[in-house]
Amino acid sequence: MAKYVYAYRGGKMPETDAEREAAMTAWGAWFGGLGAATLDPGNPFSVSSTVSADGSVGGSGTSGLGGYSIVSAGSLDAATELAKGCPVLAAGGSVDVYEVLEIM
Repeated sequence: MAKYVYAYRGGKMPETDAEREAAMTAWGAWFGGLGAATLDPGNPFSVSSTVSADGSVGGSGTSGLGGYSIVSAGSLDAATELAKGCPVLAAGGSVDVYEVLEIM
C-alpha cells in the first residue's frame, strides 16, 4: 500500500455554529468510512506566505490550499476514488491527490 496526500482546495467555510457542527459531523463520518486507510486526518491551513526562487516573500500563499490529509491505498485510482466522498466537494471545493514517493 502506498501513501497519498489529499490537498484540499477551496470550498465554503461554515458561517454559523450549526453549519460548523454539520461540517464536522460530515468530516467525521467520511473519515470513519475510510477507516484504516486514514493515516493522518490532517488539519486545515491558517495564514501562509510564499517564498519565490529569487528569495522574495509574498504575504500569502498562492496555491489556494486549505488543508491536507494522508491516506493509504493500493493505487492512485483507489485513492482518487476514496476522495470522491470528501466533504470539501459538497462545499464547492476540490481535492488534489498526490502519491507520496518514499525516498528513505
